[in-house]
Amino acid sequence: MPQVATRTEIILVRHEREAWKSTGTARVALQALTHARLLEYGEDGSATDDALRAMGEGSHVLFPDVGAEVTAHAPVEPPKRLVVLDGTWRQTRRMLKRLPSLDAAPRLKLPPKFLAPLRLRESQDPMGRSTLEAIADAVELLEGPAASQPLHALHALFVERVFRARGVWTMKSRVLASPP
Repeated sequence: MPQVATRTEIILVRHEREAWKSTGTARVALQALTHARLLEYGEDGSATDDALRAMGEGSHVLFPDVGAEVTAHAPVEPPKRLVVLDGTWRQTRRMLKRLPSLDAAPRLKLPPKFLAPLRLRESQDPMGRSTLEAIADAVELLEGPAASQPLHALHALFVERVFRARGVWTMKSRVLASPP
């Protein structure tokens, strides 16, 4: 497991239903990132909201708001911390609405990917990414490719190992190797 030190603190807010999914990459991200922590989000999000509020200023939220501008470059004022909501699209939208401490936080929206890597859960949405992949892309935007490369490599390795464990790696790697 690589140990990736980032300038930006990563705060993962994980929906309670994601905690038990074997394909969840938030757990992997937390093991690799030395400057990250986890907040669990349950039915009553007040404790999570209080913890986020206690962090004070300097947080950005990694979330693709509808109608928001795509952030093609890092913000002028780099965030102290990046809040990443971990869950399905439906869960994260609901979490965002139920965490008023994030209302005023600036949003960091990643540009769509034209060539997506192999993923465990495919998304029809061009903004769709696994949590680890989204963190790697955000770190690349904020801190450059040297900081993000170990996270991208970890994502690829995690996907490969899960597919190997399922016995479908040969088939999936052929799809990856074939031209679009």
